[in-house]
This record gives sequence, C-alpha cells and structure tokens, in this order.
Amino acid sequence: MNQTQKPLRISVGRWLPFWVLLPAMLIIAAIQLYPTIYTILLSLQQIEPGTGRFVFVGVRNFERLLGSVAFVRSLVHTVVFLLGYVVLTLSASFAIALLLRQRLRFTPLYITLLFVPWVISDVVAGAVWRLFVVPDYGLFSPFFANPTLFGEPNGISILTTVPPNQFSPRIPLPPAPALLFLVVASAWKILPFTTLLILGALQTVAQEVQESARIDGASNLQLLRHIILPLIRPMLAVTLFYLILGGINGVGMVFSLTGGGPGTSTEVLSYLLYSIGFSKLDFGLAGALSVFIAMLNFGLIALTLRLSAAYEEH
Repeated sequence: MNQTQKPLRISVGRWLPFWVLLPAMLIIAAIQLYPTIYTILLSLQQIEPGTGRFVFVGVRNFERLLGSVAFVRSLVHTVVFLLGYVVLTLSASFAIALLLRQRLRFTPLYITLLFVPWVISDVVAGAVWRLFVVPDYGLFSPFFANPTLFGEPNGISILTTVPPNQFSPRIPLPPAPALLFLVVASAWKILPFTTLLILGALQTVAQEVQESARIDGASNLQLLRHIILPLIRPMLAVTLFYLILGGINGVGMVFSLTGGGPGTSTEVLSYLLYSIGFSKLDFGLAGALSVFIAMLNFGLIALTLRLSAAYEEH
C-alpha cells in the first residue's frame, strides 16, 4: 500500500443532518409540493358537463382567464391596492418606529397597545371597520356624508358609492372609495408587525456612528438618508417582501369588509379566486388563476430583489 495514500474514512455523522431534516422535508412536500403540483394539473383540466369528470383541455383555462373582463378589472384593483397598501404601511411604520426609537415616556405601553391590531384576525378586523362606515349609524358615516367635503349632494357611502366616470369598462380607474378605505384598513391591520420589524432594525444602528456623523455636520435628513437607511435596508427588504405577499394573497379583509363590492369595485385577484373556486365551483379556471397569482408573486419578488441589488451596487 502506498504510504502517501490515506485510507478512506466515512464519518458516522455525515448523513445525520439529512436524516434529522427528512421528516420536516416530507411534511413540507406533503403540504406544499403536492398541492402545488395538483393545482397545476387542475389548471389544465375542466369538469365535463353531465358526467362531473375532469377532462384535459390544455391551456384553454388560461385563455378564458386572460380574456375575462373580471380578471382584467381584478388585476387593476390588485395593482392599485398593492401600491397604496405598501406605500402607506411602510411610510407609517417607519415614522412610528422613529418616534418610538426616541425612548419616549411610556414607550413599552405604546408598543403593547400598538400590537393589538396584529393579534386580531383579518375577518374580525374587517367586520369592525365595516361597522365604522355602515350607512346612517356608522361612526364615520357623517364624515363621508358631508357634501362639502366630497362634492356629492349626499356625500359618499363607502359601501355603495361607485366612481361615476371610469377610464374604460375594462380599466376601473379612478378607484372606488371602498378600495381606498380597504387600503387604510389593511394597512392598520399589518402596521404593528411592520413597525416592530423596522424598530428592531433601527435599534441595531450604533449611536456612535450617528454621533460621528452629527459631529461632521450631517443634518437629520442626511443622517437618515446616508446612515440609517443603508444600514436597515435588509430589514426594509424583508418587510417589503412580507407586504407584497400579504397584499396579493390576503382575502380575509376583503371578504369581511366589502365582500368585493360595491359591485366588483374591490374584487382583487385573491377574492376573484375565492369567488371562482367556491361560489362558481369552476375548479379549472380557479387553478389557472392560482398559477397566475403564484407567477405574479415570484415576478414581484424577483423584481424587488433585482432593484435592491442594483441599489446596493450604486
């Protein structure tokens, strides 16, 4: 035996991490991978009238989906909702986190109270916000019924008013008041969690770095732009991912607050999926819409990662 050759040694614990993770991997495959594959197969099939059997139709469900007026309108609603939801939530969360970072009196109490909306379910939160705008006896109804503020003879009603002049039948712009109200309610619901994420990131910014920048003559705006924001950018990216995924896939607030109405003014993609799958029982079309929403999720996340990487390069 050549003295320069070392004997082959097999570590006893080499495969231990794999065997430890195997049960969790099997569970993830059962609850994630199998439904995903089944949904893709379902999107390529359609129930045959009279027999109730699924027959293969190829991409016909996707053609029906893309040619549907309801799909185009729901896509526009989703874009408007997502933009307002993300911008409002990030802006308010960052402002509140900056205030809480100042170590105000009763800050622990403020944080505790701030966290209350997060522990309420979406359905309950939506039902509560709906009570605020119920005509005649809602808490906010007198405000929205003021003709001086909203230009209508009787003001507006969040649950019934539809924009009179829209861009086209397929493009529902300007958005209905109910959609804007849904943005505010959804932002209120998620605000505690995103605020705590940003506040935790702000707490990691060393005071010494900020003091050095102030000594060098940096203003508060320059300190925020050149010191704080670059240091907390990873957490901001995580928060943005969370908001994008929640905004596209969330259906609880829409279900309990507006029910997709008035008319279809707040029917976003997730609620359209619920309507097609559970109300119309068109499982093939619902599967096609599920695949589209998944692709939309991946596309927006990839775009966000790309923009974040490009920003870091500069």
